[in-house]
Amino acid sequence: MKRAAKKTTTIKVAGEKNAKVLRLNDPIRIVPLHLPSELYRPSVGIAAAPAAQLTYRQGPLLVSVKVLTIFWGQAWQTSPNSDLANQINQFFSFVVSSALMDQLAEYSVPGQPIGRGSFIGTVNISQPALSHSVTDAAIQTMLQQEINNNSSVPKPDANTLYFVYLPPGTAVVQGGSRSCQAFCGYHDTFGSGIYYAVMPFPNCAGCLGGMTNLDALTSTSSHEFCEAITDPVPGQGWYDDAHGEIGDICAWQTKKLGNYTVQLEWSNQGASCK
Repeated sequence: MKRAAKKTTTIKVAGEKNAKVLRLNDPIRIVPLHLPSELYRPSVGIAAAPAAQLTYRQGPLLVSVKVLTIFWGQAWQTSPNSDLANQINQFFSFVVSSALMDQLAEYSVPGQPIGRGSFIGTVNISQPALSHSVTDAAIQTMLQQEINNNSSVPKPDANTLYFVYLPPGTAVVQGGSRSCQAFCGYHDTFGSGIYYAVMPFPNCAGCLGGMTNLDALTSTSSHEFCEAITDPVPGQGWYDDAHGEIGDICAWQTKKLGNYTVQLEWSNQGASCK
């Protein structure tokens, strides 16, 4: 389905899980900040949102996802950040063929069976140089340029998913919001089916959630990974008008999968996060 030039986005206000959402002309689906659990409860006299039930909106799915990681910034080239980048790559090598992928199979539709995927590589880039903040538009421009000019970055196909990791000290500005102030990550699409996710470095308590850098990043990455597979064009795959995407419903609920911390994801079949 083609997308209109003007698009509407649903963004949860940080800390208001069951509160009214914001509508913006920008298709961002975010990992909200981690906040004390009492802030997620509806205020007295305000009814909780209806039970979650994702419905399929006829859009594409990533049926055999192919993940490429892009670490942007000089800081990723030296320890300890280079070690962290290696661990993230090891995480993706594991998760693309893990039980988490098997779990997502319940969201298969005729002609689009979701199966296991692959980790197709990683690149480090240092140009253009980063400052203290970068816009989503600049990330899209960088990604398009790397696709066009960098032989290490494969051309996109119907299953390619680019994960862009930002270094410590660089915030992402998207739709008037800023990472570590309103969100911890997001996924989106642009152009002719370029699917991508953006992972700012967890420089704040709201994006660490009491975890290590690695655990916070694998948790947030798994949130966006599962959403990008089941709803790659935000709002056109599996979506719930009240709760958002598969990861939004279970934000900051985690489990161990192998050696890694991942977020629980909503199961329509089980009517629960699992």
